[in-house]
Amino acid sequence: MHRNHGQPGFGATVAALAAGQILSWAVLFYAFTAFVLPMQAEFGWDKPTLMGAFTLGLAVNGATTYAVGAAIDRGRGRMVMVGGALLAGLGCLAWSRISAPWMLYACWAVLGVAMSATLYEPAFMLVTKRYPERFRDAITRLTLVGGFASTLCYPAVALLIGQLGWRGALVAMGLTLALVVAPLHAWALRGPTLVAPGAASDALADITLNEALRHRAFWLLTLTFALYAFVSAAFWAHVMPAFAAKGFGPAEATAVLVWFGPAQVAGRFLHALAGRGVRLRALGVTVLLAVPGALLLFALGGTLPVLIAFALLFGVANGLVTIVRGGLVPEYFGRAHIGRISGAMAAVAMGTRAVAPWGAALALVALGDYRLVMLLLAALGVVTVVSFWLARKPAQD
Repeated sequence: MHRNHGQPGFGATVAALAAGQILSWAVLFYAFTAFVLPMQAEFGWDKPTLMGAFTLGLAVNGATTYAVGAAIDRGRGRMVMVGGALLAGLGCLAWSRISAPWMLYACWAVLGVAMSATLYEPAFMLVTKRYPERFRDAITRLTLVGGFASTLCYPAVALLIGQLGWRGALVAMGLTLALVVAPLHAWALRGPTLVAPGAASDALADITLNEALRHRAFWLLTLTFALYAFVSAAFWAHVMPAFAAKGFGPAEATAVLVWFGPAQVAGRFLHALAGRGVRLRALGVTVLLAVPGALLLFALGGTLPVLIAFALLFGVANGLVTIVRGGLVPEYFGRAHIGRISGAMAAVAMGTRAVAPWGAALALVALGDYRLVMLLLAALGVVTVVSFWLARKPAQD
């Protein structure tokens, strides 16, 4: 193990990054919905205006992911993740002072950049580069801990808003990112990029993005994760009206959806305990098959037990897809240019995620029935499985 004096080891580095993931995901992704009603009550803005800011943030996230990956490939990962946390903190502080829609949109353009520099993708790239022999273990730990962000976020943000008001809550969140997450990243990522030796026989370690673009596997995996992002985002954007179309109220819908987070974490926990010997390709096929299966349960199910089964299956699949995505790209293309390759793939996936709510709304207008929309999403899930199955290591093409 090559390590400078005072540089944290594998466990400490991953633990610090995992703590940063919980706080970053909670603030930058999950918390927005808690501020919609307070902002609407103060300003009188309609929901499309408010939701458009978050959509802009997601779009900027996708547009800047490749640049972030390229910076990490050039050895600037520590600067990226420290700067991203500071930028996120400043964005929240600015958000707390808004008084017009353009100000909200400007804040979320900044927060979109912060997303690309702090959430899973850059953390995956960095642990893959730093710990070539243990990156799968690191990614599993990061996602296992990060999976608690949604569970912890909503009660914590509700408490902050109740005690401090929505503006005060944003100040507290911004200070947490700037004064807690940024120093955690700075401490965890000290020292050289490579702190553990990789396999000497890794023939794919130097595949560049341009070379990856010439391999069928790159495009098939990009299609796989883009379709998955579309299906998942479309479902979550329309889940409450889809429940209403089944005759279920908000309380009943919540009683189903509350199982999603624990199932997601449980799937990752089981993988951490017993999944070390499972090949990522086999795991990927299995969990991607679970997605259309879960959506079929939702589309055709009309009772709470069936819908809870949907939430459990969908949650486990969602939790493990993140691990497959983070581990399979370096397994197929090596680590030397993982930032650019992963960044290019993620940019496409995030683009489809940003347009998914609108696309599903168009499908609803055309089909006139949420059950048919869910069946359409299930069919796209099947295409996702086929695309993933056809993607093989470049050396095997």
